[in-house]
This record gives sequence, structure tokens and C-alpha cells, in this order.
Amino acid sequence: MSPRRSISSAIGNSPVGRGSGRLRAALRPATSSAGRYFGKHQSLSVLVGMAVATAILPLVVLIPPFSGFGGQNDFVDGFASAGVFVLLAVGLNVVVGLAGLLDLGYAAFFAIGAYTYAYGASPFSGLDVPFWPMLLVGAAVAAMAGLLLGAPTLRLRGDYLAIVTLGFGEIVPVVFLNADKYTNGTNGISALYQPALPAIGDFGFINPWPYYITVAAIIAVAMMLLYRLEDSRLGRAWMAVREDELAAASMGINTVTTKLLAFAIGASTSGLAGVFYASKLGLVSPSQFGFTISFTVLAMVVLGGMGNIWGVAIGAFVVYEIQSQGLKQLNNFVASSGIPPIHIGFVNVDLSAVNFLDYQFLLYGLALVGMMLLRPEGLFPSRRRKQELHDVDDAGASNQELVEA
Repeated sequence: MSPRRSISSAIGNSPVGRGSGRLRAALRPATSSAGRYFGKHQSLSVLVGMAVATAILPLVVLIPPFSGFGGQNDFVDGFASAGVFVLLAVGLNVVVGLAGLLDLGYAAFFAIGAYTYAYGASPFSGLDVPFWPMLLVGAAVAAMAGLLLGAPTLRLRGDYLAIVTLGFGEIVPVVFLNADKYTNGTNGISALYQPALPAIGDFGFINPWPYYITVAAIIAVAMMLLYRLEDSRLGRAWMAVREDELAAASMGINTVTTKLLAFAIGASTSGLAGVFYASKLGLVSPSQFGFTISFTVLAMVVLGGMGNIWGVAIGAFVVYEIQSQGLKQLNNFVASSGIPPIHIGFVNVDLSAVNFLDYQFLLYGLALVGMMLLRPEGLFPSRRRKQELHDVDDAGASNQELVEA
């Protein structure tokens, strides 16, 4: 018997081990039944999960060491901003994770949703359409843009599709930049009207709680709809196109409408994010919607786990918090800790003089390389996606063994 096995058996035979084993055995039926229940009622599971996360996050930041990094309102404001990228990530997951269409110009739909709200609720246009109907208008306009992008790319795959979507993502901000008469050019459109509710009036810019609760509600509704779509006939068609488009077409799936709907639904979620982002910031300008946004959201999808809606949402939240708050607080921590310079050979590295925000994309790159090598399916992959990747690995290993034999 190996030392590890003997230690495990000794722990299992001890009173503590027997007690913990009985506890696990007693809890197993309850957890399995709860898992089956929420698995059958995914909308309810999304509501419960979002409600629990929305309630817990503001309380967690009151506990050390998080309480030393800022006030509760500062964290809540960051959580509301992170919700924008969660919406972007779950929308891009439809295109990349479910349908298998590589989209590198996703920020274009984000910009279209934001400028739609800027036209509908600002002194620049003279209109004062309320925020709540503008959510639907922004999603619809972005969905139509998604159809326009998808139509000429139906025959493209892989790298060619990526290049076309990249070009579309670069064209849209340039159009907004040069159409001075309609977009105010480089200055953008400012003084956007704020969302309002009868009980609290305008949200304003000081209190972040209304924005936090609003974006949590929008994410919950979007995730419920996307889970419904994933288990529908359309969702299964997306996955069939992702696995083998030719085989899907031969089985009677209309790949044209399937791809167009993937682009439209993914773009509509990005439009929701754009409307909320514009209302929260009170300003839109072309510089906010560069390729950096598309790359960041794609990294969130890959790191979270393509195909898994919850995994992508968690990955987007974690990446944004590390980028926006974690690296900033790391700068403050290193500067205030008095860490002496580190001697590496003939080089002295003074960490207090390093701005970690300048290296955020280096960290992205290292994380992506490490993830592709160690866990290509992401942190929280869907079961189907994980099985596909590992089946390919197992098949490759078997073929290698045959070659060596």
C-alpha cells in the first residue's frame, strides 16, 4: 500500500473522517435533488444565482483584505461597470462559443448601442426618450447591424471571417469619428440623460447602487433568454454548425438563417451593454470602442469557458475586476509596502516604480498562453465543449501510439 493510500485510509477510519463521511452521505441526496431541480428550471436557477451574487458581492468587500482597498461604493461602482463586460461576454459567447464563428469586431455593436442611446436621450438630438424603452431600441438597432454584418460573410469561415469582422469593427468607430454633423466627431456626445424610476427619480452619477441593481437585472434577463435559446432547436443548430457546418447542412439545417441569427442575437446583447454603458458614463466618443474592447471580451470568453454561459459571465467579471481594480490596488500596495528593490543578476528591479496597468495586455497574453496549454476548454467549460476537446486529444494520442508502434 502506498503512503498516500495508507494516510487516506487512516483519516477515513478516524472519528473525524467517519463523521465527515457521514455528513457528505447525508448531504448528497439533498444536493443531487437540488441540482436536478435547478437543472430542469434553468430560469429559476439564473434568478437565484444572480440574486445571491448581487447580494453577496457588496458584503464581501467589507471583509479584510478587500475593505482596505476602498470603500463599498467604490467597489459597487466597479461591479456595475463589470456588468457591462459580462453582458458583452455572454453575447459574444453566442457567436464564438455556441455557433463557432470567430468575431473580432464585436466592439462595433457595442458602439452602435451606445450611440443609439446618445441619439435618443441627449440635448445633442433634442430627444428625451426614457432609458427603459431605449434598451429595446438599442438592442434592435444592434441586431440589425449584426444581420448586415452576417449577410456578406455567410460563405466565409475561420481566418477569413475573422478578418472581415475585424475590418467591420475598425470601420464603425471611424465612421462615428468622421461624421461630425451627426456624431460630434472626436468630442463625442455628452450630457446624456440618466435613467429614472418613479420611486428614486434620476439615478445621477454619485450613487452607484441603482446602476448596480439595474445591470444585475439586465444580466439575469439576458442569461435566462440565452439559456432558453441554448436548449432550443436553434441552439442545437448553432452547435451543429460549430462542430461541422457541412454535416449540419446535409442534415437539413438552414445554415444561412442559423448564422444570421447568431450574429443578430449576439449583437443585440452588445447593444444592451452599449445603452447601459452610455447612460452610466453620460458620454460616448469613438475612442471608447476600439479593437481593445473586442480583444478583451474575446479573452474573457476564452478564459471563462466557451459555450458555458455561467462560466463566461464569471470569467468576464474576474478579468475585469483584476484589470480595473486589482492592478490599481496592486500599484498602491507595492508603493505603500516599502518592498526593497530585487536584485536579479546585474539588474535591480524596483517594484514600487512599476505601473502594473501598463502590463495588463502582457498578463492577458500570458494567461491565454497558459490556458491554451493547461486547460484549453477554459476555467468553467461546458460539458459538450470539454468532451469535444478531450476527445480530440485522446484521438491524437491514440494515433501517435499507432504511429510509434
